[in-house]
Amino acid sequence: MAKHLQRELEKIKKSILGLGALVEDRVRLAISSIQSRNAEVAVQIDRMDYEVDDMEVEIEEECLKVLALHQPVAVDLRFLVSVIKINSDLERIADEAVNIAHRIKTISKDKNAAFVFDYAMMGEKARAMLKMSLDALVQLDTDMAFKSCLMDDEVDAYVRQAYEQLNRSIQAHPELSGIYINMFLISRHIERIADHATNIAEEVIYLTDGEIIRHGNY
Repeated sequence: MAKHLQRELEKIKKSILGLGALVEDRVRLAISSIQSRNAEVAVQIDRMDYEVDDMEVEIEEECLKVLALHQPVAVDLRFLVSVIKINSDLERIADEAVNIAHRIKTISKDKNAAFVFDYAMMGEKARAMLKMSLDALVQLDTDMAFKSCLMDDEVDAYVRQAYEQLNRSIQAHPELSGIYINMFLISRHIERIADHATNIAEEVIYLTDGEIIRHGNY
């Protein structure tokens, strides 16, 4: 029975890491589409969203099945609880990539609307946080998980900068307010990606140390 449980847990671990790789790719595409304003890439992200949704449901069902059949305890139980939460965060990160794609499709319709905020550093920071959180999961590395959590403040600072710049742009060009609002919402979607990456890192800390770390209490 114990060997069968470990095989099931290993299968779930491979599945969650596979989902993580898929979501990382979606985020990479979404971030790259911002500066290029590539509506075709945005459409591609939208069309591929079902793959993440299907995997998320499958992983949750596998976790619940193992919980029901094997009633695991201690570290195995923590692993399943963490995977269920990480699974949900990954699905939501993919949703934020789709949201960015929708904003890009809207903005790209107006060829004269120039970006007034550079999302490159902010997007790269959020993408790095996601990669670091997933690497921490693979390696069960709490130090790496903590580093990912601490980067969240940097992304928040970029959001404030985006708000200030776009607010000034709206006041100067109210006729473009709709476009500028979409541009600001891109920063909020990136912020949410960083927030979910932080959640994943916090679950890695819980999985490894059995300690619940939330709300920036690092």
